Amino acid sequence: MATLSDRLSENVAGRFYVDSSCIDCDQCRVQAPDFFTRNADTSFSTVTRQPVTPEEVALLEQVANDCATCSIGTDGA
Repeated sequence: MATLSDRLSENVAGRFYVDSSCIDCDQCRVQAPDFFTRNADTSFSTVTRQPVTPEEVALLEQVANDCATCSIGTDGA
């Protein structure tokens, strides 16, 4: 389970984030390329855009559920 205290600073502000348990597997970037990118310096994925519509929120919730290391979390909002 993603930990808010381990949230990577490269994530854009908002509800969804990636924490430092990311293993750079590329799954989130394949499933939702408009929302995740790879930081080449750290080899972590990060959230680059927060969802706005209910459909986008549902997509990111699904991506978080599919994350092999549970590295994608929400701030609880």
